[in-house]
Amino acid sequence: MRGAPGVGLAAPQVGLSLQLAVIEDRKEYHKDVSAEQLKLRERRPVAFHVVINPRIQNANDGPVAEFFEGCLSLPGYFALVPRQRGVLVECLDHRGNPKNIEASGWYARILQHEIDHLHGNLYIDRMHSRSFSSTQNWEKFWKGKPIAEVHAELGS
Repeated sequence: MRGAPGVGLAAPQVGLSLQLAVIEDRKEYHKDVSAEQLKLRERRPVAFHVVINPRIQNANDGPVAEFFEGCLSLPGYFALVPRQRGVLVECLDHRGNPKNIEASGWYARILQHEIDHLHGNLYIDRMHSRSFSSTQNWEKFWKGKPIAEVHAELGS
């Protein structure tokens, strides 16, 4: 995960049939992201932690945010993915103790992305299909553009 670098990794991504994911969004990953983009994404550093048997309690409640996502399972590609802006996750921690996580912004997105892996889903199952692009094309055409402008270009 860190070598990629990525912000999360679910056990099925490495061939383990476990309901477990690790998450960490290091401050150093933010160095190439503008302050404006960090604020827009509500992205803040998240300490390394483990979630076991996670369940999203409010899966379809509240506002949705759309941003481009990539994945270590599909390297070299990005797509626009709508996700809940905030989530409440019930899980066990690394010691097996019950834990509730209230997350918003980018952290909520990471949790949803990793929990999707635990249910056999990838971001491409949720993406706006016309937005799917290689990293090279994403950087050339859409990186840093407002989402409304991306939708206009996609005709959606």
